[in-house]
Amino acid sequence: MTDSRSPGGAGRYGEDLFAPEHPREAERVDAAALVYDPFTTHRLRALGAGRGGRCLEAGAGTGTVARWLLEEAGAREVVALDRDTEALAARGGRGLRVLRADLTDERLRPGTFDLIHARFVLMHLPDRRRIVSRLAGWLNPGGVLVLGDAVELPDTRDTSSAYRRTMDAMWRALRTTIGTDISGVPAYPRFLREEGLREVAGEVCCPPLVAGGPLARFWSGTWSRMRPELTATGLVDAGVVDRAVAYLDSPALAEIGPGMAMAWGRRA
Repeated sequence: MTDSRSPGGAGRYGEDLFAPEHPREAERVDAAALVYDPFTTHRLRALGAGRGGRCLEAGAGTGTVARWLLEEAGAREVVALDRDTEALAARGGRGLRVLRADLTDERLRPGTFDLIHARFVLMHLPDRRRIVSRLAGWLNPGGVLVLGDAVELPDTRDTSSAYRRTMDAMWRALRTTIGTDISGVPAYPRFLREEGLREVAGEVCCPPLVAGGPLARFWSGTWSRMRPELTATGLVDAGVVDRAVAYLDSPALAEIGPGMAMAWGRRA
């Protein structure tokens, strides 16, 4: 692996920033899942996910969507793929196949699926266009590929607040350390169409950012863990980060936080 701070970002999400063995990492990830899972599962249900099919949950995290597919959507089998599977193994169940693997590994051959879902995964990976092509190639006829990644709706008239400066520093730090890039997320529907998928569409959801709520806890935990990387950008100092974290728990909080864009398409 190359230096995680090399130009363009060549690090790893779980090795260079958010180590899975951190005592509060699962809690941080689950805070985001609590907010985004209802949007994800609503869309998956509308697309007919599960219903006796074989599903791939790529970048499965703590397994909340994988378990929903089995327990609520009626999937026959769910392959929960991640580079670290400790949390998945601890919460396993019937029909859940835990696969420790790297989605960027060209040797990976997990089989074919009726549903493939990847949320907050591709934005952190290099050559994501190539990965979209590989994922589409793993679909069974009639199978659906659903991609979800972050999008930003910044208040361009308030660029100097501690919140905005810290959020901007976070995106720069993520790009510098591990190569995260959300600028290409709006192109996902076009990628799916280029892969020959049909019924391609997309939507954006922005869950409420409420003081002390799960999404605020997620960002607070994220920024607290990233303090050295945030200040290294030169966009913020420790005092700015402190004010931004305090703001997330303040009655004065009034922001549209980063949302999630989902795009999907079906194999003919």
